[in-house]
Amino acid sequence: MNIILTTLNAKFIHTNLALRCLKAYAEPEYHPSIIEYTIKDPTFIIVSDLYQKKPNVVGFSCYIWNIEETIKVIKMLKTVDPSVVVVLGGPEVSYDTNLWLRQIKEIDYIVVGEGEQSFKDLLDFLSQKRMINEVPGLAYVQDDKFILNPLPPKLDLRLSPSPYRFDEDIPDLPKRIVYVETSRGCPFSCQFCLSSIEVGVRYFNRDKVKEDIRFLMNNGSKIIKFVDRTFNISRSYAMEMFQFLIDEHQPGVVFQFEITADIMRPEVIQFLNENAPAGLFRFEIGVQSTNDLTNELVQRRQNFEKLKRTVTMVKSGGKIDQHLDLIAGLPEEDYSSFRNTFNEVFEMRPEELQLGFLKLLRGTGLRVEAEKYGYVYVDQAPYEIFSNNVLNFDDILRIKQVEDVLEKYWNAHRMDSTLEYLFEHVFETPFDFFQQFGTFWEERNWSKIGHQLEDLYTRLYAFLEGLENISLPTIRSVMKIDYLSKQKFQPRKPWWNNDLNKEEQSKMYKLLVEDPTLAGESFSTLQLNERELYKQTFITPISINVDAFMQGFIEEKEGYLLTTFGKTETPHLSFIDGITASQI
Repeated sequence: MNIILTTLNAKFIHTNLALRCLKAYAEPEYHPSIIEYTIKDPTFIIVSDLYQKKPNVVGFSCYIWNIEETIKVIKMLKTVDPSVVVVLGGPEVSYDTNLWLRQIKEIDYIVVGEGEQSFKDLLDFLSQKRMINEVPGLAYVQDDKFILNPLPPKLDLRLSPSPYRFDEDIPDLPKRIVYVETSRGCPFSCQFCLSSIEVGVRYFNRDKVKEDIRFLMNNGSKIIKFVDRTFNISRSYAMEMFQFLIDEHQPGVVFQFEITADIMRPEVIQFLNENAPAGLFRFEIGVQSTNDLTNELVQRRQNFEKLKRTVTMVKSGGKIDQHLDLIAGLPEEDYSSFRNTFNEVFEMRPEELQLGFLKLLRGTGLRVEAEKYGYVYVDQAPYEIFSNNVLNFDDILRIKQVEDVLEKYWNAHRMDSTLEYLFEHVFETPFDFFQQFGTFWEERNWSKIGHQLEDLYTRLYAFLEGLENISLPTIRSVMKIDYLSKQKFQPRKPWWNNDLNKEEQSKMYKLLVEDPTLAGESFSTLQLNERELYKQTFITPISINVDAFMQGFIEEKEGYLLTTFGKTETPHLSFIDGITASQI
């Protein structure tokens, strides 16, 4: 029997762990092939590739991000080869299975929930080794009657075979994200999340997990992401794994975790701050909302003060980047409340802040109670809401305007000093900056076009030019410092129009050759000759004292910013004042 396990990943760098778990359980009796595509691949190309492999069975792993494209593939595949058995599994089709089977006639079977044993039993049925009613967790239609066999008992994960050691995966390990799970289940009951449905947490054999991680690192894996819903629910387990990863990590490897921040003990953070190499770990933390009523309504237990303590302590260590998540559209969180949530979370200055929008996933409690909160949503993946009883569609669209500029300007960290200046001196709150700039951005349709780094600067400056009560020379100077401090080489075409002609530059360089201390003692120690000055430095007028700025405060003062490249690890910034216009 020729068996193919497939899915449409969001990106090429992603890998599908579920398919590998199914393959590991099916062997050695069966030998499925894993073939992964992306949602950007043309449907015809995917179907042609599958058809030419002449499969008897094709299993699809289904999620909200790929279900619509997967259905297209299934329908076309069944058209060109009606004999192929199509099996679906995954969180997107594990609920409303009767609906899926009735609407998409091309689906033969759906494996519900944890599918490793059920899928293997289905292969036994297809090989005439057992009856169909002996396949637990299988949904199908027989004689126009919907049937869902009783679900199987939960797997003993300690006995699970490894899904990480297939020879065909090894060549791609350095180029792709590897997803690893050390546990299944979640102790919390958040009503917007599918993980709340499974009660309790089960663990894999930790010694086998460690051996798998060693194998992955030895074969070139660079990004290993743990998919455990709450990696640190057991403090002793988390500490043991942190210690193992610190002790045995290899250069260039990064480990990512989803953690619950408000249950992380200070001594654990202290241990990580003292012992973890910088950049080894990355934390993803779901905050979602700081509104107490909202959290109560979705049964989300969260102590924001303890969460803030954790994020702040981790950030102070300077070792671990943190990615925090928010969800707009949760019950009873109106626009004003979400603005407050955003600002409270942004105050912690996470390295990344992701702004998401509520999706009413099949099987979740919030979808069941959608009418109670007045939710209007599209009943098609990804099931994102349009509005509810306190947040209308205009509000949703306004918040969406924040999302694009937040990603490009804060999460990309292209001009942190500029943004901090605006937060402190120009806008009432960070959210107000992102909202006003996001609206300006959207009105010009910039979300629909690409952007070079210089474009991001010119577009921000265009927005700021229209504001009142702002010192444009000061903000322009801060933006120049941000831009030049991020360059590796002398820029050929900066984002602003060149404000020194060649003759003026030559006079400046002549003065610096004669007296390097004009740019400060630190610059003079670089000992640049005239040729190096021309090749490795950049001079531009500036309206603030650079030295004061580097110490964290603004002093308005006319002078010149001299940036030297290649002599230090990062560009060397110097401030030149005391040179009159007549001298140049």
